[in-house]
Amino acid sequence: MQNIKAYSSKWINEKSITKKRFRWQAGYGAFSYSQSQLSRVAEYIKNQEQHHKEKSMRKEYMEFLQKFEIHYNEAYIFHEPI
Repeated sequence: MQNIKAYSSKWINEKSITKKRFRWQAGYGAFSYSQSQLSRVAEYIKNQEQHHKEKSMRKEYMEFLQKFEIHYNEAYIFHEPI
């Protein structure tokens, strides 16, 4: 994950995709789904931009944590970008 975050942030900054210098927040979350859910996951990714206009990434992430029964301290959950 460290390499993915490093290479992707470097690429984003080299291409000037964001107005400010891009950097990842600390940490990450990973969730697994079965092969039978592949088309649903692909559809989710395809529509992610529209989806997050209706539900924030933070809210959805916390729903994932609850759905997968992952214990967490909300103080350590990322904040929405400014």
